[in-house]
Parts: sequence; structure tokens; C-alpha cells
Amino acid sequence: MVSKECVYTEKHEWARRDDDKVVIGISDYAQQELGEIVFVELPREGSTYAAGDAAATIESVKTVSDIYIPVAGTVSSVNTALENSPEQVNSDPYGEGWVFSITPERMEDLDSLLSPEAYEKLLEEA
Repeated sequence: MVSKECVYTEKHEWARRDDDKVVIGISDYAQQELGEIVFVELPREGSTYAAGDAAATIESVKTVSDIYIPVAGTVSSVNTALENSPEQVNSDPYGEGWVFSITPERMEDLDSLLSPEAYEKLLEEA
């Protein structure tokens, strides 16, 4: 399942505009590949990252993976509910399973990410 409200990275993060913020999580495909999520290490609010930096870590029963920031910005909020309920990433990756939000340096940088259609094509080729 691909959310039509989001744009995507080739590393399977999604980003969605929310007023002047960008909400970030991992795609449904990524959570399926990881399997049961058991822990999410959230970034610190106020931390600034360049596009492509590892900002968070997600641990499943299979592996540990980084979550990369899709566009440069400063972490404005984190989903602290994941500390006690990391399985929300599995059950609702585009909703309650969001990981963090940022204030982007340049909102227009989102335009360089994959559209839902381009992301679906990437998945078909995988």
C-alpha cells in the first residue's frame, strides 16, 4: 500500500507536508520487509540534519535499520507513543506510526522526492 498523500525516498521513507512541517515515517513496504517492530530510537527534538542523514533507528525481530531524513531540516516533534507501542509502525505506518516531524530548510526540496506513482514503480522493479 502506498499513500497518495506522501512522497517517498528510494530507502523507503515517506514524507508528508503538514502546514509548515514535514511528517516522516517508513513506508508500508519497509515495515513489511522489517517484520515485527520492537523498538524505535527517536531523534532529539531541535536536532538539525542534512538530507540523507540517519536521524532515527528502527529495530525489528529481523534487523536494525536507520531512518534517513529525506530533506534538510530541524526535528520539531517526535512520536513518543512509539516508545511504548513501536508496533504502531506495523499497524498504521502512514498514521499513528509516524516517526518524527521536521521544519524543513526548504519545503520545495520535497519536490525532488519520488511521487507515489514513481515509488510504486520502484517497488515493482524490486
